[in-house]
Amino acid sequence: VVAVMASCCKLSDLFPIQSQLDSALEDAKTQEDKENLVYQYLRKTDEKADLIIPDFEEGLEWLNTDGPLSLRKELTGKVVVLDFFTYCCINCMHLLPDLHQLEQSYTIEDGLVVVGVHSAKFPNEKVLQNVRSAVLRYDITHPVVNDSDASLWQELEVSCWPTLVLLGPRGNLLFSLVGEGHREQLFLFTAAALKHYREQGLLKDHDVEIKLYRDSLPPSILSFPGKIAMDPSSKRLAIADTGHHRVLVVSNTGQVLHSIGGPSSGRQDGNLFEAQFSSPQGVFIKGDTVYVADTENHLVRKINLSEGKVSTLAGTGIQGTDKEGGAPGPQQPISSPWDVTLGNAGTYTSGDVLWIAMAGTHQIWALFLEDGKLPKGSDSKKGTCVRFAGSGNEENRNNAYPHKAGLAQPSGLALAPTEHWECLFIADSESSTIRSLSLKDGAVKHVVGGERDPLNLFAFGDIDGKGIDAKLQHPLGVSWDEGSSLLYVADSYNHKIKVVDPKTKQCRVLAGTGKAGNGLGPSFLESIFNEPGGLCLGEGGKLLYVADTNNHCIKVLDLETKTVSLVSPSLVVICQFNTPAVKKLPKLPKSAPVFTMPSITVPSGHSVTLLLKLALPAGTKLTEEAPSFWSLSAEGNEWLLEGRAVTGSISDLSEPISIVSSIPVAPESTDPTLTLNAWVYCCLSEGGACMMKAVSFKQPLLISSTSEEGSVAVMLEHAF
Repeated sequence: VVAVMASCCKLSDLFPIQSQLDSALEDAKTQEDKENLVYQYLRKTDEKADLIIPDFEEGLEWLNTDGPLSLRKELTGKVVVLDFFTYCCINCMHLLPDLHQLEQSYTIEDGLVVVGVHSAKFPNEKVLQNVRSAVLRYDITHPVVNDSDASLWQELEVSCWPTLVLLGPRGNLLFSLVGEGHREQLFLFTAAALKHYREQGLLKDHDVEIKLYRDSLPPSILSFPGKIAMDPSSKRLAIADTGHHRVLVVSNTGQVLHSIGGPSSGRQDGNLFEAQFSSPQGVFIKGDTVYVADTENHLVRKINLSEGKVSTLAGTGIQGTDKEGGAPGPQQPISSPWDVTLGNAGTYTSGDVLWIAMAGTHQIWALFLEDGKLPKGSDSKKGTCVRFAGSGNEENRNNAYPHKAGLAQPSGLALAPTEHWECLFIADSESSTIRSLSLKDGAVKHVVGGERDPLNLFAFGDIDGKGIDAKLQHPLGVSWDEGSSLLYVADSYNHKIKVVDPKTKQCRVLAGTGKAGNGLGPSFLESIFNEPGGLCLGEGGKLLYVADTNNHCIKVLDLETKTVSLVSPSLVVICQFNTPAVKKLPKLPKSAPVFTMPSITVPSGHSVTLLLKLALPAGTKLTEEAPSFWSLSAEGNEWLLEGRAVTGSISDLSEPISIVSSIPVAPESTDPTLTLNAWVYCCLSEGGACMMKAVSFKQPLLISSTSEEGSVAVMLEHAF
């Protein structure tokens, strides 16, 4: 009987009758007509006794429950939505908001249970601990079964990720929905099934015990950091603290300078303390500007640290399906941007372009920060967001014409701007390849990994070698070293860092054992990572910073000494979400000079720019190990500091440091005082003695009632 049932009960048995329903629904005029059609369909399927599906295999690993669930026990009397997914798949990620909203609309007591059936694509995804990390990372709160051998998938003859299967209270097949973008049908079918079986008295209101794994975990400083970037001039790091839905800007020693966003997801522009993100991934920092791929908000954002503001450059906040683009950024829907990098379009434009790895549509896009032109493209105005490469089909297809090439969930970008290269390197995760995209002619070429068949996205492995003989497993990050002409790769699902010579197409392991875990060495090959997602070079190519995503930390590989260490962001800001208090400041020493400056008159609506110019004692230099910094305060008039950075690092004294404060149109006081303190740590240039110097400037303001835009600047100088 079991064999007959298994052979009869496949999704294909449902297709003939569901296709009739789908066709009728397209012609239905009103919502009531659609509901009636679904009720008729349900009565028809109830007559088919052979649509009972087999139960979950015994002995499978379950998450977010007290124990295994059975369609014949705990789930009987429930309408069940089975979500067949694999955690690497961007389309599967796109379904999660729909499922979350469905669970908000109907509870377990109402008769609905959603069960994630994890059916792995990659070998790495079969491991329970890795599935558990994904459940945490994506904030999945319904039960998930790790069907590592895809038993139920094969029984039902599921054909692709994601697939939703709706079951009735007897474990009977009702509907299937293949791919993403079926939100309306999902809600229509679920609501109708719940009403239909409730009226028949077949629903049960018993509880299904949910036990969230996340509730048993201690808080962590970082949560699934996805990407990392460094500004070479200031040596500041930008970290996408993805699981905390925020971006951190830290010194290279780990001192937190800014924390923007978090702890929960949201979508909000504005000052640094009210801005919100949703699972940000890619970051790029240059000076006081941080560009952010705000992945689950489907936005590209800009953080202006000097002005203390966050703005949206591209995206509408709703997942887009457009694969061409061309609209002004904030009007252009985009889909799951995963990485960003700043550059220009080869020799075709002198303006800046922000390149975007658009994982959701399997493409590379360009956001023009100035007027410009893409290779083999038309002129684009400043602010335009447009597709550069990729047909939108998920493929491993290389082509001399960028629009005919096929990418597969591009997740990492690295710019190689020099004349010999002039290209973007792409970590193309679902094809397990590294590709190049020419900024001269738009050609997409293979570098390493994958295989020649453009439709085979299963050519993965862990093999050092040349070109197509080298094998990777779902790489997510790349970083280019201009000095050595080498490309560093986060080979995420192999838990390794690899290095590629694009000239010879040789690929070899640099660090990692190939097993998921956490360890610092003693050597590179004995160091242990867990799905590292991003990496960047620092100190002129001497250091490689790695976002070790599932270990919730940043690791530093010293490429000269071959040692691995941790960057530990200081806890001063970490636990203080959405508050201007960045850190507890040291007291000024009694020896620190205090300068009270002459009052300056500022119209309301203006901004005040304090230019801090300091000179070190002769024969000394700034101490990198003890980062120098400034702090701005306005005792009793904190409204002056809203939305502005109130502290910052001092890493270069060759130019004045610019610190901005805004005067509101309606100020709360007409005579506030800004206090700017600076702490400078310096050592004798030849070594030996080190010292701390401090200075304080008090700048009284007289705010006039004339309301106008503009800026007043004042120079604050001191030689220690």
